[in-house]
Amino acid sequence: MLLVGALPAAAVSGFARAVAVFSVTLVLSARLPRCVLSKALTSPYPRSRIERSHVPEDKVSWLVEWKDYNPVEYTAVSILAGPSWADPQINDKDFSPKFNERDGEVERRSLNGLYMVENGRPRNPVGRTGLTGRGLLGRWGPNHAADPVVTRWKRDGSGNKVAHPVTGKNILQFVAIKRRDCGEWAIPGGMVDPGEKISATLKREFEEEALNSLQKSPEEKAELEKQLHKLFREEHFVVYRGYVDDPRNTDNAWMETEAVNYHDETGEALDNLPLEAGDDAGKVKWVDISEKLKLYANHSYFIKLVTERWEAHWTEEPECQE
Repeated sequence: MLLVGALPAAAVSGFARAVAVFSVTLVLSARLPRCVLSKALTSPYPRSRIERSHVPEDKVSWLVEWKDYNPVEYTAVSILAGPSWADPQINDKDFSPKFNERDGEVERRSLNGLYMVENGRPRNPVGRTGLTGRGLLGRWGPNHAADPVVTRWKRDGSGNKVAHPVTGKNILQFVAIKRRDCGEWAIPGGMVDPGEKISATLKREFEEEALNSLQKSPEEKAELEKQLHKLFREEHFVVYRGYVDDPRNTDNAWMETEAVNYHDETGEALDNLPLEAGDDAGKVKWVDISEKLKLYANHSYFIKLVTERWEAHWTEEPECQE
């Protein structure tokens, strides 16, 4: 038996990190749904003609040995051009990222814990995607986003809550946007800027995508701020924090998010809110929530968690009795 105490300090540190990464992989495998990589395995890769290498379901996990794994390397030209919000290429002589740490203003820690770094590249903690490089993502490793789930109760002309005719549960509505890049309906949200607090990102993204604040005058922005102040200061709950099954994910870069629900119980804060699509959104509207919704990435799962929190209508199927 090899005793950890007999190893040099550096070796112990490396051993402990390897055990931690292995543990995180096991936890993610157990906690996330089996289809967690379904959208990150689809081809062609978004906004390209790049086809991923096929990854069978039983070979997705890094815990399964696959010596013949031969993923396609791809990083979009727009990322290689070096926009200010993106990392340089991994072999750039002036680029020395501190993975699994807070790297200056850039958050390189994962919401799911430690991740492995092989040959200088971070490894997707959930599994193989058939594609290496960064694709359309700016950061090597985790790319952090924030998704504000803004909800209210559906009401009739008299202001009474509307219940579903089958389940008798009240119907919840949320603000949805139609993404310009793929045409899918989604929760408004976007990337966390370096050094930005999640709470600021959530509010900013809602204003930009659902209220078109970038095109408003200073006076109009001030009025919007006044209307939103109460909503974003009220009690809220974190719906989800962690890895997102996103079609842009690769073996070396992946999306993570913090989805937070802001609920207007009385409807007073949101009734007169002037919804207007802006920034990355093509359309915006209030949407009735049910299991029939087909949304971008993991967003349907986030919405389901919100309905459970408020005991709202979700499905017409009878609930399983334990």
